[in-house]
Amino acid sequence: MKKTILLLTVVSFLWSCSSAKLVSNWKDPDTVLFHAYKVLIVGMTENESAREDFETKVQNEFKKRNVEAVRSIDLFDINFTTAERSEKQLNEVEEQLLDKDFDAILFTKIIGSENKKTLRTKLADTDRFLNTFSDDYLSHQAIFYEGSYYDNYTVFHAETALYCICVGKERETIWKAGIAITEPQNFKKTINTYVKLIIETMEEQDIIFYSLDIN
Repeated sequence: MKKTILLLTVVSFLWSCSSAKLVSNWKDPDTVLFHAYKVLIVGMTENESAREDFETKVQNEFKKRNVEAVRSIDLFDINFTTAERSEKQLNEVEEQLLDKDFDAILFTKIIGSENKKTLRTKLADTDRFLNTFSDDYLSHQAIFYEGSYYDNYTVFHAETALYCICVGKERETIWKAGIAITEPQNFKKTINTYVKLIIETMEEQDIIFYSLDIN
């Protein structure tokens, strides 16, 4: 029993050390393999520094795998993201992308957030057997009166989706992944983990590039 509790705590600890975790993964059932030769990378965020860092890191991963990728910050006019756009305008953008030989868009955005709390417990304490009610109570009674007994944190829910903009399949969803972000304040660490996660997941799903493309 104690080993089981310790194992669960270790799993929880490892999860808490990861700044991003895959929580959903969907692939179009009619798509076995999806090839793309020129992809637009879009990171939707008001934080320009985070957007540039994210799009650059994704672009670099695509280049390693010999797939051409273009950052939205290099393609969109500086005024494009400063105001609401209509469906007609987005259709025009897609036509421009087709004219420039793009065949896919990788689109990432934050879709929600929620507050969480976790116990501030030490891993070593979990293997200590509490034999009596008084032992158990005395060890955890701070739950009643210490507001700092729990650590509060925010989980952001992000989503990355791949859209085909091939002729006849405009905006068709090829693949979509939901990712929970637990360290939004440390965006450099989170972006590195996030990018690694989506690239690995795409490889596993045979989306654009494959696990054997690079060592």
